[in-house]
Amino acid sequence: MKQEWKGTPMRKFAKILSGASALAVIVPSMALAQDAPTLESLAANDAFVFNTLLFLIGGFLVMWMAAGFAMLEAGFVRTKNVSMQCLKNISLYSVAGLMFWIVGYNLMYGGTPNFFGAWDFTGYEFAAEDVDTGYASYSDWFFQMVFCATTASIVSGTVAERIKFWPFIIFVVFLTGIIYPIVGSWEWGGGFLNSEGFANTFGAEFSDFAGSTLVHSTGGWAALIGALVLGARKGKYVDGKVHPIPGSNMPLATLGVFILWLGWFGFNGASQLAMGTIADADSIAKIFVNTNMAAVAGVIVAVVYTQLRYGKIDLTMALNGALAGLVAITAEPLTPSVPFALMIGGIGSLLACLTVPLLDKFKIDDVVGAIPVHLVAGIFGTLIVPLTNGDASFMAQLMGVLATAVFVSVVSGIIWFALKMTIGLRVSEEDEYVGLDQAEIGVPSYPEFVNS
Repeated sequence: MKQEWKGTPMRKFAKILSGASALAVIVPSMALAQDAPTLESLAANDAFVFNTLLFLIGGFLVMWMAAGFAMLEAGFVRTKNVSMQCLKNISLYSVAGLMFWIVGYNLMYGGTPNFFGAWDFTGYEFAAEDVDTGYASYSDWFFQMVFCATTASIVSGTVAERIKFWPFIIFVVFLTGIIYPIVGSWEWGGGFLNSEGFANTFGAEFSDFAGSTLVHSTGGWAALIGALVLGARKGKYVDGKVHPIPGSNMPLATLGVFILWLGWFGFNGASQLAMGTIADADSIAKIFVNTNMAAVAGVIVAVVYTQLRYGKIDLTMALNGALAGLVAITAEPLTPSVPFALMIGGIGSLLACLTVPLLDKFKIDDVVGAIPVHLVAGIFGTLIVPLTNGDASFMAQLMGVLATAVFVSVVSGIIWFALKMTIGLRVSEEDEYVGLDQAEIGVPSYPEFVNS
């Protein structure tokens, strides 16, 4: 059979078909070889994709923190003010997005900034995609915008239950469009805290990995000044005594903290700003672990402290202990070992617990505890950076904290006072009694006396 097959027309046809098939494979391969990408271009493409993906994933996790803030605040306020807190949170997120596009991003990153940022009111224009930039410009803008919104969320909880809606929104316009972008430009935008002259004077550049000061303390200072100008809720401080005002929904507040905890992995992890190499991926994994363990320590310290100090465990302190630990580690979540991360988170939580009665002593009414959590723990986390990061110096960290404190406090104070003297900040005493849900947005609380 083999001999018969060898000389037959069928055999000849098979040879022709085989040759044609080989040619069909070789010729396109030769053509493609002329345009074959180099290893360098393939690596750049991969890095671009992974870096962009990091920004997008980190961005939507930080955006989800807006839901966490909304749930936390809704749980901490009284029933008659829950709808107002929800309205404020979805409104401030929307205003922050608009203002960061109109002016905020360009003010923060629009060129070589001076002390007051790089002013440009033209609105942000997304650049054409270029692999050499390392990431998509859309992803970078989105990631930076959600940080801006976080700053406003911090203020919302402190001034809850007695501030009018529109004055609060007007303040958010200035905070997200001007105040936060200017502070951010000092470090992340290449401003004076990140300059050679600053480093020569104070031993190093200011270091704030993901925003213990630039985000959290900025929001904390704005909240503190707002609370001072606004005054305490009616019935909070009477005849020299502190009257606790319980929140409406502790399960909701607890869920809000878990959501914030989850979002913090995007907040800190994506601040590595790159995921295109093995080293970057390893760093992000370490940041995740340190972030988680700082929050773990924050909860445990708050639980033990309140048990020892008051004889009973305080859930609200435990919730804020987690957040204080997260805020404290945010200034430098990469360089600490796990034991150091536990220590930083634990001390941040303890400082927040100690600050709560201090605020009451001075009759500063902070409904959700944002000042102890975001301001106090944020300052501590920033100042402790040189302990684990040899490239940082205490004096540089201190000067960054002080510059932020002075600028944000002064500008916020001017805006808060201007609003108070013009359109007014507080609702009337009667409206405060019936609740902002009914007085401001027409949502009745039944019965009206619940948590009054």
